[in-house]
Amino acid sequence: MTKSANQPYWVKTDDWHTAGEPFRIVQELPPHCESTNAIASTSLTVAQRRQEIIDTPSHPIDLLRQVLCKEPRGHADMYGGFIVPSNDPDAHFGVLFFHKDGFSTACGHGTIALGCWAITKGLVEAPRNGEVDMIIDVPSGRVTAKVAMKDGKIDCVHFINVPSYQVAANISVKLPDMREVTVDLGWGGATYAFVDAAQLGLDVEPQRHDDFVALGRQIKAKLGDAARHKDLDLYGVCFYQHLDETAEALTQRNCVVFADGQVDRSPCGSGTAARVAVLLAQGRLANGKKLIHKSIIDTTFEAVVGIDSPSPTSYPGCVPRVTGLAHLMGEHRFWIDEADPTYPGFLFR
Repeated sequence: MTKSANQPYWVKTDDWHTAGEPFRIVQELPPHCESTNAIASTSLTVAQRRQEIIDTPSHPIDLLRQVLCKEPRGHADMYGGFIVPSNDPDAHFGVLFFHKDGFSTACGHGTIALGCWAITKGLVEAPRNGEVDMIIDVPSGRVTAKVAMKDGKIDCVHFINVPSYQVAANISVKLPDMREVTVDLGWGGATYAFVDAAQLGLDVEPQRHDDFVALGRQIKAKLGDAARHKDLDLYGVCFYQHLDETAEALTQRNCVVFADGQVDRSPCGSGTAARVAVLLAQGRLANGKKLIHKSIIDTTFEAVVGIDSPSPTSYPGCVPRVTGLAHLMGEHRFWIDEADPTYPGFLFR
């Protein structure tokens, strides 16, 4: 595909944020993307659609991802999702999660945003009071956005994730400056490494975000194939700080560095699910105890173990339930012209 292959076109997006992390939703793809096998085929699952795009150089959907994530229309920490057909009629729709570096397998903050978006768009009829389920197929499996309504308004969304579990514990990682840290690995639709920030003498606070980006990249590189799970590379590194603990709740603040140096402004939905699984394995979330998970900007998700689930590892499995809320920021119409000298976008970081 050359830069002049398509006529200029409009793309409409609905832009939301969940706990501060952006989620740009594209409900209708342009015709040259709709005609690709990754979308047009009725036999592909969402996971297969993702893989086809990844395996195809200059795939038009990948180019559109770059246009919407990179400057001048986005930024280095942009996130979003393309709405695609579900795997079967039992789900409302599917979604391909995207960011500046590619297509992720899971996204909890995006699932929460999609629940709010679907109700706002009238995709399902919501009760004035009560809950309604949005069933969504994502690359890691089938998830649910359980939207809680109160007096006709969205009160919160419960993200019901795929089965999650600890993958490994107490892995020693030697950093380039010769410091050593201990890492736990957890699966929540993607694999995360969990590092107690106290090992590094750091508090989780916004002014240290560059430090966490550098450290996240170092830890990811050092772990390498040791962190591969389900034939996928390590997705994110979660630096956590212990804040408080009572009989009812454990409170931690985190900074999640995902993909190539992106900082999650939210507490990270799939990362929170993986954190729940690790804490369950450690015996710290028994008897309905909840995790109050704060982000680097102090926004909050609350999470519980949910129900037990089989695990492919020696650690217990569960289906975590992560609660948050998304907010609409705006609707955009982007004019995409492949003759633009900045196409498909640029990044400074």
